[in-house]
Amino acid sequence: MARLIGWILAVVLLVLGLTFAVLNAEPVEVKYYFGGVRLPLAVLLVSTLIAGALLGVAASLVVIVRQRRRIAHLKRQVRVTEKELMNLRNMPIKDAH
Repeated sequence: MARLIGWILAVVLLVLGLTFAVLNAEPVEVKYYFGGVRLPLAVLLVSTLIAGALLGVAASLVVIVRQRRRIAHLKRQVRVTEKELMNLRNMPIKDAH
């Protein structure tokens, strides 16, 4: 059921996006510091959305890599601690007498 709702939502968003693109087909001029370019408004908005998504993914990758390194470090620490615990459990108990 959730998959069907997802497909319906995707189709609705696609139709809305296509109608938006058709309604906003007029070119707009984007001026840069060293020139400019004329693009349809829909193309400009989609390319801006894609660029923002890529920048968001790139920023998230830094955090993900840092977390994976920390997880690997903690796993090594757990292995060492478990080995030490096993050694302590296997040590003979000395009598005080």
